[in-house]
Amino acid sequence: MDLKAEVYGVELEKLGSIHYYNYLGIEKINIFDYVLVQTENGIEVGRIVLGPVTMSFEEIGYEPNSIIRKVGDEDKKQLEENVQKAKEVTQYAKQMVNELGLKMRILDAAFTFDRSKLVIYFGADVRIDFRELVKILAKRYKTRIELKQVGARDEVKKIGSIGLCGQEACCSRFLRDFSSIKMELAKTQQMMINTAKISGRCGKLLCCLKYENDFYKEVLKNVPNENTTIEYEGKPARVVTVNVFLKEVSLQVIEENQPILIKVPFSYFNSGNS
Repeated sequence: MDLKAEVYGVELEKLGSIHYYNYLGIEKINIFDYVLVQTENGIEVGRIVLGPVTMSFEEIGYEPNSIIRKVGDEDKKQLEENVQKAKEVTQYAKQMVNELGLKMRILDAAFTFDRSKLVIYFGADVRIDFRELVKILAKRYKTRIELKQVGARDEVKKIGSIGLCGQEACCSRFLRDFSSIKMELAKTQQMMINTAKISGRCGKLLCCLKYENDFYKEVLKNVPNENTTIEYEGKPARVVTVNVFLKEVSLQVIEENQPILIKVPFSYFNSGNS
């Protein structure tokens, strides 16, 4: 039986993964409302980003829990206290990291709504033994503590950055998930293969290389690759260059024992001639 439920999509952190919850309450909730939900960490505050929509349990991947309630005025006071407390935690954790000589970068901290757990996010380039740091933090804040290491891309997503385009980095502006970005994308788009020019602040290849890739794949459909040999008007021809911007292929053919360069439009290969 394909069970279905009317659910809302909830993000627990800005541009984080979407978690699905049903709602049995009376008070109406809308997109961008803040709600309290039960998670594996405890009771947390989330923001409605989707819904209500009807989805099957198979689509969701699990049986959704219920939203506890919409955040009220008293809850907002508690939330503000948690945010201020988390800022203090971040500063104190940075201080302790310096004193302990740990090669890690404290990025952020967050309490669950009920303060039953404190999560501290950090970045690091090497393996870190942070057991002593956890002991110090647990003694001071008297709650469960998790130090959570994030990758290079998630680190920039948390702290924010300006992209090479001059706009706020996509990861901290609207990207919820990261795609796999490979060098082949830059080659397909005939970009200058200069790592510094096609990498973001995270040191990884630019996420935006993915945006136009489908367009380039469609434009280059049926067009031969560079350095391959094809048949052109009954003669063998070597593909010298493929210019995706001019939509033109340069072919080298031999006529009367002399190499001749011929420019052929992409339309030639898409008309069934190749």
